[in-house]
Amino acid sequence: MTNRTNFFDELAKAFSGAAGLAQGLRKEVDSLVKAQMDRLVNDLDLVRREDLEVVKEMAAKCRQENETLKVKIAELEARIAKLENH
Repeated sequence: MTNRTNFFDELAKAFSGAAGLAQGLRKEVDSLVKAQMDRLVNDLDLVRREDLEVVKEMAAKCRQENETLKVKIAELEARIAKLENH
């Protein structure tokens, strides 16, 4: 019985060690994949989502300001034309 108990104890230790090794290996692989993906993103000169959202907001604000300025210019041109006709 003692031999059997020792065998199962040793087997449990081996499995625990293998599980710890697998977990460590997974973390290492995750780190390597992340580093490689970061390098790839930088090499491709891609834009991060946060930066894209900021630029989209800026563009929308500029379009709105453009529309406002178009209306003001049209009003000023109409006033100038009216003054020139008098």
